[in-house]
Amino acid sequence: MRFEVSKVLDAIEARLTTDPALARAVVDLSEIVRYADLDGGRPASMLRLGQVIDALGRHVAEENVPVYAVVPRGLLSDADLTSNERMVVRRWADDGVVEVVPEVGDRVLEVAELLGLPVLTRSRAEQFRDGRPWVDEPGRLLAAVPGAGGPVLVARVGRGEVPPVADPSPMGAKLLARVWRCPESNCSAFGGGDSDSPFADMRKVISPVAQPPATLRAGVPCCPRHGTKLSDAGPRPRVEVLSVRIDGVIRQRFVVSEGQPVVVGRAPEGGGVMLGQWLTDDARKWISRGHAKFALAGTELTVQDVSTNGTGVRPAGSLDDDERVTLARDEVRELAAEDVVELYAGVNVGRARMWATGGVSQPASVMADAPTMAIRKFER
Repeated sequence: MRFEVSKVLDAIEARLTTDPALARAVVDLSEIVRYADLDGGRPASMLRLGQVIDALGRHVAEENVPVYAVVPRGLLSDADLTSNERMVVRRWADDGVVEVVPEVGDRVLEVAELLGLPVLTRSRAEQFRDGRPWVDEPGRLLAAVPGAGGPVLVARVGRGEVPPVADPSPMGAKLLARVWRCPESNCSAFGGGDSDSPFADMRKVISPVAQPPATLRAGVPCCPRHGTKLSDAGPRPRVEVLSVRIDGVIRQRFVVSEGQPVVVGRAPEGGGVMLGQWLTDDARKWISRGHAKFALAGTELTVQDVSTNGTGVRPAGSLDDDERVTLARDEVRELAAEDVVELYAGVNVGRARMWATGGVSQPASVMADAPTMAIRKFER
């Protein structure tokens, strides 16, 4: 059973991010792990995070939906978690896949405001309403409650509106336009000031492109974990968020940034976006291991065909085959706002904002390998 729980925690880890471009919701991990009514189990369980992530996937009808988790430092030594769970949370903290803060306070709401994300919480945030009136907007606060087929998200205000793709606030946009540096040498989120340390090459440091938002203290950008003032290290590279859509279902979002092209294909060598697990046999035969390369220079997003069988571009997403443009080998084409790249019939890549729905009613669950007794609803 311990091995199965570890596999689930690994699956949950793959859905955690502090990357502002990819996160779809914000959670307070110390709150989520104590939703005992979801399974009737022990006082605190990390598996409940997986259940809430699954609920978010069903809510937005999309696969592989990432969440931004804020973790109070006290949870790293919480005796209600197992020793393995505490070890996993500490590893997540060290690797920067979750954000650790001394106390949560209103940090969850601050992140949600800066990034334009909903918050998965049962709190009504009444004590913060004066400073953050948006908590009364429909769909911004979503509570995970028990449902017939697993947890469901219920909107505190409104009728369960699906949260839109993140749109940062004006202040969030300003913060995300810069790269920030923390003077603490062990800061994974904002780099380290001690590059001469003999252990510097062992630290996992988040790429400047994926840096989380700074916290504001009296209007000054500070490190959420260490409370220290951040220094401005220059402009952050621009990014574009793209979605892979296969047979009408959004399977994955990914980020292309300046100077960091991304290859999409069946199984790209050296990293990239791998589609093989979602392809039919015919599509797998047609689509090359590395099929199309996406790059960003300034505001210009381009695609380059690097395949054997060719890459198509459908201007403005047109379904008319007469308008489809086939790229020659190594040809580069700039993509307009609504252009869709077609690797094979029904296998498309486009800007994430183009598609309002993920198109899948039952997204793949991170709880697939969970022991049955670990997620069984307690019957009184």
